[in-house]
Order: sequence, then structure tokens, then C-alpha cells
Amino acid sequence: MPPGLYLVATPIGNARDITLRALDILAAADLVACEDTRVTRRLLHIHGLKARLTAYHDHNAERVRPKLVAAIRAGKAVALASDAGMPLVSDPGFGLVRAVRAEGLAVTSAPGANAALTALQLSGLAPDRFAFLGFLPARQAARRRALASWVEAPATLLAYEAGTRLAGCLADMAAVLGAREAAVARELTKRHEEIARGGLDELAARYAKSGPPRGEIVIVVGPPGRAAPAEISDTLLAERISALGLARAASELAEVSGRPRRDLYKRGLALLAGDG
Repeated sequence: MPPGLYLVATPIGNARDITLRALDILAAADLVACEDTRVTRRLLHIHGLKARLTAYHDHNAERVRPKLVAAIRAGKAVALASDAGMPLVSDPGFGLVRAVRAEGLAVTSAPGANAALTALQLSGLAPDRFAFLGFLPARQAARRRALASWVEAPATLLAYEAGTRLAGCLADMAAVLGAREAAVARELTKRHEEIARGGLDELAARYAKSGPPRGEIVIVVGPPGRAAPAEISDTLLAERISALGLARAASELAEVSGRPRRDLYKRGLALLAGDG
């Protein structure tokens, strides 16, 4: 395998959610860097593979990173695997990628499972525009400040959270973001997979009552509701028709008011016919 850094996605739950290419890379790499060697060794064992493993995590990254870069520079193929999901998504791989890139060395990805995107799929909330917030701050004041910067974002929000902080986080989301649809996804792809849906305040009350749930958790929060369409008076509609013509007036007023163009066009026809 050519030298370089290979970012290998691993299953988020079900061990079969791994690509054939990922298995090939893990088997052929000269070295596999991973958050927890026990977790990666268990995955390799399930698939009948062996590899040389080394730990690479937040606590040793500064010390281990230069060694991994040196190995790649010397012609080695190094795979980076997280405990679950895509490397660099809430794990320490970012610094390693930057260091390898700075040396002009190759970096490639073997993509695969991701908890945030899986939760978005299953939530039933708008998937066309979304933002990943990672883990929010543990303390309430800092968490609320972080959420405040997303109040106006016209996007579905995705966040990871620990079970012990889930109820408090949902309550803060309700207080800062307002009344929104949301979903709490946990144990994704596992036997006890659960997707709880409801309003933020409803979900906060549910988990405050039931206690902290087990498993990895993703919170999905729907985008802010659209403002109510502005009213367009017949007088204004008539004025714009006189200035622009019916078709252009209907298009302009639909854009600025949020009203359906066809409705404004129909009202304009009625005004022109003297039926308004």
C-alpha cells in the first residue's frame, strides 16, 4: 500500500457496518493508530484481521503525532481509526491531518458510518441544511452562550451529548432556541436503537423524569419556524400591478411577503376584472 495517512471509518454500533476498503486498509497498513487499542483490536478480531496498533488520543497526541508523521515520511502506510465513526468528527485526528499535510505527504479517506448523519436520517427533521455542533460545553452558562450563536441559523442542528447531561442540555436548548421539534437518537445501529421525538421541552421533561439513558447520544433539533407571511393589501397589489404589470407584481410581492405567487396573481386578476 502506498505511503500516507489513511482515515478509516469504523462502525458506530453494528460491527458489520464497515466497508470492504476499510478492512483492506486495516489489514495492509504498516501501523494502525487508534483512540483505544482494545476497541480496535476487538473490531479486527471480529473480522479475522491482525494489525500493529498504537494508541493515539487527546492525552498523548502531542507526543505520538511526530512519530506517526516520521513513519509516513519514511515510506509507511499509517491508518487512523476512531473508536466509532469517522476520524476527525469529535476525535483528535485533526492535528495529525494538518501535520501530515504540512509535510506534503498523502492523506486519503475511507469513509463510512457516522452517528450524526445517521441520526439526521432517522429524525424525520429537515435534512437539506444542517450544522454539526459536536459536544456542547458541560456547564450551563457556557452551553447557553454556545447555543445563542445558533438561534437564527436556518438549519437543523446536530449535537453529541452524554446521558448524564442530556436532560439539562435539552432544557437549555428549549430555553435558548425556543419551541422546536427535536429528536434524541441513541444506540444507533444496535439492538436497542431508539429515536425519541417531540418538542425540546417535552424531551427535556421526559429525560429529567426517566433519568440518564445509556449509550451514545445524538440530539437533532429542527430549524427555527418560518415567520408568518406578510399581509398584502389590495391597494398595494393594485399599485404594483399598475407600475409593473400583473405577472411581475405578483412575483415581486410573493418574494418580499412569503405569500404564494399564484394566490397574488389570482387576486390581481380579480382586481383587474373589477371583482376585488
